[in-house]
Amino acid sequence: MSLFAMFKSAGPTGFGYGSTAEQVTEGLSLAGQTILVTGCNSGIGQEACRVLALRGALVLATARTKEKAAASCATFPGKAIGYACELSKPSSVRKCVAAVKEDGHRLDAIICNAGIMMLPKLEKSHGYELQFFTNHIGHFMLVTGLLDQLKDEGRVVMLSSEGHRQAPIGGIVFENLSGDKGYRPLTAYGQSKMANLLFAKELQRRFAGTRKTAYAVHPGVVATNLARNLGPVLSWVLAATGPFFLKSVGEGAATEIFAAVNAKALPLAGSYLSDSNVKKPRADAEDAALATRLWAESEEIVKAL
Repeated sequence: MSLFAMFKSAGPTGFGYGSTAEQVTEGLSLAGQTILVTGCNSGIGQEACRVLALRGALVLATARTKEKAAASCATFPGKAIGYACELSKPSSVRKCVAAVKEDGHRLDAIICNAGIMMLPKLEKSHGYELQFFTNHIGHFMLVTGLLDQLKDEGRVVMLSSEGHRQAPIGGIVFENLSGDKGYRPLTAYGQSKMANLLFAKELQRRFAGTRKTAYAVHPGVVATNLARNLGPVLSWVLAATGPFFLKSVGEGAATEIFAAVNAKALPLAGSYLSDSNVKKPRADAEDAALATRLWAESEEIVKAL
């Protein structure tokens, strides 16, 4: 637990800043449940898989290669199957969707945990800025491809971030999804995380009349390798001050696990969650018209790939 967690109280759900993935699942049996998690081979994704397997779920764990996924699965204390899903490569995402369907899995939850952050220079995939394409389009393809596999009370959890507050004015700059008209690492990352949040909101609207639910979550600032692109100075600052305010991986994985399996999350469907409680996002994250447009534009992008 970080020292900061000692001064943060629990919220209405009974959990808070210092709650861990094990604590938000304490007493739960996930036997009979099947949960897919992207980004299983490091950081909070690896911890999420470990705890889900510990509680009895069958974990479908994805990484960029099947070898990495299988190596992680071998470390989990329960049942786990590894799949390759390189989110920046549409062919890989489609193969993952096809493999999950072919293996006959019905899903209780999909946790879209994987992501990249603050690439120092503009990089692209299929003509689109790489953070937007990987964090949003890759997951959009995966989730929409697997919606038929989602059980009647299935949940979809999108890992957003407080970084969504750094998104450009208007939330999503549709005329610059390539990054060619200007690229700033934090702004581009913020746009991708805003897209994750808007996707969760729109998905929840589309789930209306069903018992399926969708959530966007902020994991907290966690000591993982996601921050590897911050540069030597900021990396040194994080290393020096981390014990005071960085979350552990157990604390960082808590909110996505809470959203995916805890009954207390059900009344919070469609919300942006932080520390396993509702948090108010930036105002334009609540813009239904923006979310609808992003969905339509994402469909067009996917069709053209």
